[in-house]
Amino acid sequence: MRLRHIEVFHAIYTTGSVTQAAQILHISQPAVSKSLAHAEQQLGFTLFTREKNKLIPTAEAQALFPEIAQLYRQLHSVKTLADNLQRHDEGMIDVAITPALGFEVIPQAIARFNNRYPNVGFRVQTIHNDEAMQALVERQCEFALLFAAPNYPGVVAHDIVDTSIVLVYPRAMLAHQPSTVALAEVAQHPLIGIGDSGPVGQLLWQQLQGLGIHPQTQVQVDTYFVAARLVAKGLGVCPLDHLTAKGNPDPAIGVAQLEPSVHVPVRALHLASRPLSKLSQQFLQEVRVCIAEQA
Repeated sequence: MRLRHIEVFHAIYTTGSVTQAAQILHISQPAVSKSLAHAEQQLGFTLFTREKNKLIPTAEAQALFPEIAQLYRQLHSVKTLADNLQRHDEGMIDVAITPALGFEVIPQAIARFNNRYPNVGFRVQTIHNDEAMQALVERQCEFALLFAAPNYPGVVAHDIVDTSIVLVYPRAMLAHQPSTVALAEVAQHPLIGIGDSGPVGQLLWQQLQGLGIHPQTQVQVDTYFVAARLVAKGLGVCPLDHLTAKGNPDPAIGVAQLEPSVHVPVRALHLASRPLSKLSQQFLQEVRVCIAEQA
């Protein structure tokens, strides 16, 4: 199938109408009908049947659609990037982020950056640390922003800024609502475990074990946001990065600094063979400022 065939097939499949497909594609109805007939001739089978003035996909069309839909999304992405480049908008910033940065930091950084470069495009996806290498190698993103990212071969890591790990707790559970909590006291409360969720939980657990404390948890999660919601329901305390805690405000949740303090670095990773563009470097400066302001 040619690109025009893909566009026509997708438009008819999603609208069920040659008329609406023509409107979406900004071409004439005869052109849509001709392209559909040509596609069916090349494929050797019918794609749609007509029932009460509506085009109904055949079984073959239904089998094709998932693959066609994926191609259509990729085609749209290519067109968007090409349009940005043609308009001289400096291109597209394609970034993968740890979910904690998506609450406040990245939206704020994009909003500020947009004021300076209003036509720059962004693609933002969330990933976990163990997915970063694959995302970079497969060119799913230009760079990744992660907590305490490990060293990967062929990957350059830039330290952006450190953020602290704090303890979030149900206000009803700690009636005195402390602003600081000794690290050794954390295990004295029901603990929501995030030890398997990534570097934040692992770092805190290592600190506790270094003090000879081996906390037991009844609830284990692998997502910081879920941990915060469990704390809000009074199920226990949980160590979280400061950005997640600040990005999930709730009157039922208190936030305490740990003593001694525990920090986790935010790093930007990119392939050594794919240096960061000037635009991405400028955006990372904006990210650095936004994280620092959240401290």
